[in-house]
Amino acid sequence: MWGKSASTIVHELSPFNAEAAPAALARDEITPLDVFYCRNHGPIPDIPLDQWQLTVDGLVTTPLNLTFDELTSTFHARTVVATLQCAGNRRAEFNEIREIVGEDPWGPGATSTAEWRGVRLADVLDAAGVRRVDGLHVALIAPDVSPLAVPAQPFGASIPLTKALSEEVLLVWEMNRQPLPRIHGGPVRVLVPGYIGARSVKWVSAVTVQETPSHNYFQAVAYRILPADADPDTAGPEEGISLSSVALNCDILIPENGAQVAAGPLTIRGYALADGDHGIARVDVSLDDGRTWRQAKLEPPLSRWAWRQWSLTVNAEPGPLPVTARAWDTAGNTQPESAVSLWNPKGYGNNSWARVQVEITPNRG
Repeated sequence: MWGKSASTIVHELSPFNAEAAPAALARDEITPLDVFYCRNHGPIPDIPLDQWQLTVDGLVTTPLNLTFDELTSTFHARTVVATLQCAGNRRAEFNEIREIVGEDPWGPGATSTAEWRGVRLADVLDAAGVRRVDGLHVALIAPDVSPLAVPAQPFGASIPLTKALSEEVLLVWEMNRQPLPRIHGGPVRVLVPGYIGARSVKWVSAVTVQETPSHNYFQAVAYRILPADADPDTAGPEEGISLSSVALNCDILIPENGAQVAAGPLTIRGYALADGDHGIARVDVSLDDGRTWRQAKLEPPLSRWAWRQWSLTVNAEPGPLPVTARAWDTAGNTQPESAVSLWNPKGYGNNSWARVQVEITPNRG
C-alpha cells in the first residue's frame, strides 16, 4: 500500500501509519521512499499541483497567497539532508512496562532520513514582511481533518519564529530527488529538522505569524509529555510539556530482538540521532548488560540534521547474548539507562538505552 516495501510494518490502514522493518532501515544512510516511515492523523489529501496554494498571513506587512509555480520559481531552492523521527518512536518498549492505551506501538523504525529540496521558510516570511520580534510563533496548518482531535479539526502545529527563520527549515516539494509523494505530504510540506516529526506539517496550506503558540489540538493537547499519573482523556490544553526538539537517541537495527544468529563474527548495526544543535560524538555497545562497553564505528555525518549510522563487529559465542547501545552527544550528554523512569501516558520520548536479546547458536558449518 502507498508504494511501501513488503517488509513495512503497518500499524494502521486508516489513517495509514507504518514503520520500516529494522533490517530494511539499516541498509541505507538515505532511506528509500518505499522504506521511509509514515505517520498520519486522518485521510490523506489529494491536492493537484495547480490547486495547491499557500497563505502567509498574521504579523506580516504583506500577506501572500502563493501557487505551487510561484513558490518554486520565485525563491531560491535549497537541499537539506535531514532525519525525521516520530515522537512515539520506541513506544513499544513502554508497553512492556505499562500499556499505552490507544496509541500505535512504534518500534525503532519510526525514524528515517531523506534528501529534501525546497525553499527556506525564512525567505517566504521575509517576502511577506515578517516582524522579526522575539517571542513570536509561526502556526502551520494542513487540510487533513483528523477525527482524533477533540473537536475534529485539520492538523496543525507551531514553531518559534526563531526556528522558522533558521536556514534549515524548508517548504519542500522534493524527497530523494523525486516529487514529494502524496503520502509524505505532497505537493508541499514543511521540514523542521531537529524537531519531532509532528512539527514538519504535511500538505501545508497556511503559515500564520502570531504572538502565541498554535491552539490547534495537535499542539495544545497532543504531543505533550504528561505526568505519569495523568489521564490523557481529561488532560486540558497546555498541560504537560510541549514537545519540540528531538531527544538524543539511538537504537539497534541488526540483529533484531529475539533473533537466532550463528556463532562467529556478528556485525551489530544501528543509528544515533541528536537535535542538530549538538552532534553525535560516540556510540557505546555492551554485551554484558552495561558492565563493560566497546566503542562502535560511526559513519561520517551526512549533515548536522541527520542521523549517524554505526556498527560494531564482535565474535559471538554460543548462548544468550544481551546487546545494549547508548549514544553520547558533543556536549557530553548521554541517554538515560531505563525506560521505566521515562514512562508517560502517551508514550512519547523513549530515549533510554537500546536493548535486544539474541540467541547465538552453535555454528555447525
